[in-house]
Amino acid sequence: MNAPTKVFIGDKHVGGPLARSLEQRRVRYYLAMVVLDVAILLAAFALVEMAYLGRVKLLEGQLLLPLYLTLALYTPTYSIRSLQDWRFAGRTALAALALSAALLLFVMFYAKATAEFSRVIFTGSLALSAALLGASRYALTRSIRRRWGPSVTNKLLVLAGGPTIDWPNAIVIDAAESRIVPNPGDPRSLDRLGRCLLNMDRVVVSCLYEQRSQWSQALRAAGVRGEIVTDRLDELAPIGLSVEDGWRALVVSTGPLGLRQRVMKRVFDIVVATVALVVTAPIFLATAIAIKLEDGGPVLFVQRRLGRGNRFFDMLKFRSMQQTHSDFAGVRSAARDDDRVTRVGRFIRRTSIDELPQFINVLRGEMSVVGPRPHALGSQVGDKLFWEVDRQYWDRHTLKPGITGLAQIRGHRGATDEKRDLTDRLAADLEYIAGWSLWGDAWIVVRTLGVVAHPRAF
Repeated sequence: MNAPTKVFIGDKHVGGPLARSLEQRRVRYYLAMVVLDVAILLAAFALVEMAYLGRVKLLEGQLLLPLYLTLALYTPTYSIRSLQDWRFAGRTALAALALSAALLLFVMFYAKATAEFSRVIFTGSLALSAALLGASRYALTRSIRRRWGPSVTNKLLVLAGGPTIDWPNAIVIDAAESRIVPNPGDPRSLDRLGRCLLNMDRVVVSCLYEQRSQWSQALRAAGVRGEIVTDRLDELAPIGLSVEDGWRALVVSTGPLGLRQRVMKRVFDIVVATVALVVTAPIFLATAIAIKLEDGGPVLFVQRRLGRGNRFFDMLKFRSMQQTHSDFAGVRSAARDDDRVTRVGRFIRRTSIDELPQFINVLRGEMSVVGPRPHALGSQVGDKLFWEVDRQYWDRHTLKPGITGLAQIRGHRGATDEKRDLTDRLAADLEYIAGWSLWGDAWIVVRTLGVVAHPRAF
């Protein structure tokens, strides 16, 4: 990752912008993408028709082309991100191709004109078009990176007494040294600022809290996308802005999933938990007998944990430690060769069998199959409780805790000896919450089957 470019402007630079405009260059590349797409689609149909028929008619290609271009223009197929990320560019182009092909077939079917189509030619041409579109996006983004570097936008970071931040590939200026003052009552100072902001696609100002109003007004007047960073915002960690009649508010929480998403997730939980309990019933019985025969103590271990909305619930596990050494507070994490763990317990912990009773918690509605893992109340990193290490810890309780999760399939489990052991799994939990989808849950369940036995499970 490239480091920010530090630039200080003095009097002799005030008369001109800090960077050349990239907008016209981006437009040229967008036009090149359109021309290339047209050539690829027509060439693909022509080549397949020549190979199959020995002649070129381009009927299907001419019908498909306007549909493809229309969908591409109304989707991010031709966007800034498509100039930077070849995978995104390829996905959006292929999505536009697939949708336009489906729409064309739908129209031709209802027009009863499908007899005019050759399935072999249409399918072969689509396959060749898809391959060529993907290759062209890869070549184009590589060419742009060689010519422009890692960014296709001009970004400016103005340091004006606020928090110190790092913004890769941005031009950085110091407001004090450059004598840039957002003074609405001084046209000359606004002219000086306006010249600095010329050709910038995005401007971020890190200023003192007391200066936010002046900078906000100056950025709006400059006609650029402007953002302000202040130290007091860090205390609230806002994720957006809410605008109502006559007032505005910082959004600090989006709340739970919507009703439709919650119903989908609950149905998924019930189905998976029911199937899991039926399939693992013999394992349940064998484990219960083994635990009872080893020391005669209770089969289940019940521990109070925090669930959704920071509400307590009793989590179930097969008991894996000696009854007299069970850690109900969860202050001491199990370690390798832990003398508290029984022989049966060592096996069921290593194979994650001890977690199976939590499917009962799922059916009760206290847990989900997939979600952030519930931690014991006394869990610590060093001598600090989890929530003392990172305030965002509480944010993970937006959803029900899960038997497995994104952190678990990434290998973030076991003892938390270092701060990173917690922050890595916390980052994965928050990523899961922010991007939840039903397909994502299914994918995590499938991936979990490959990490049931884990070297960090003691």
